Amino acid sequence: MAIDFPVAFTKMSGAGNDFIIIDHRTPLIPEGEQSEFAKRVCRRMFSVGADGLILIENSDTADFRWRFYNGDGSVAEMCGNGARCAARFAFASGIAGSSMSFETLAGIIEAEVKEDDTVRLRMTPPHDFRTGLSVMLDGQERSLSFVNSGVPHAVLFFDEGEEILVREWGKVVRFHPLFQPAGTNVNFVQKIGENTIRVRTYERGVEDETMACGTGAVASALFASLAGLAGSPVAVVSSGGERLTILFDLEQGVLGAENVYLQGPARIIYEGKLTAEALF
Repeated sequence: MAIDFPVAFTKMSGAGNDFIIIDHRTPLIPEGEQSEFAKRVCRRMFSVGADGLILIENSDTADFRWRFYNGDGSVAEMCGNGARCAARFAFASGIAGSSMSFETLAGIIEAEVKEDDTVRLRMTPPHDFRTGLSVMLDGQERSLSFVNSGVPHAVLFFDEGEEILVREWGKVVRFHPLFQPAGTNVNFVQKIGENTIRVRTYERGVEDETMACGTGAVASALFASLAGLAGSPVAVVSSGGERLTILFDLEQGVLGAENVYLQGPARIIYEGKLTAEALF
């Protein structure tokens, strides 16, 4: 690869989703090589390891723009936990103030970095709501709903204590004909308290359960509210045990929501420099 090593990076975690973030305002990685670069550095045990790679770049219309790559090298339009990490990185690096906006493929995201490690995002309006869908899982028909909360998400509800085979069932739904050709992320939701839900997510591009998913938490909270199981603000407990807060207003008379916010921790884990051997 035509990259001038070493490459400085920051490792961050957003509620259990982990990311490699690189200040790419001065280009370091040729665009045609970025996907493969992401795939290699996101490998666990062989390289840094992460759920995704975030490149922070210059923008003419916002404080910055990002390029986001999943761990398999695929491009994602949006990632809620990644966006919160990008916002805190930009603030800590002096790229933006505590209130900022940045470009994503899903649209302009607004963010506010709080005094602690908390970041609050104003999400792009969710769209393409679908309800009344169903899939067969282990011979049993299961109902589910769908929304694009920045990226596509299917949502299924289960009783508390009910067994959920996230990897097996997630793969079935992720590649189901209902959601082709793009596929979907898959969220398995249980109500565990007043205005509190637990969400386990099978993520497209990671192709496994992740410790958290911000856009999945948003999708799950919206459908929990529509089903009468919770009301804004909804607390979402992730697989990793972290807590995200989702705030929103349901639109009256239509299936939709506005003023959608995602709030939660975005932590700086460590800083380092990648050598060429990180790609071996």
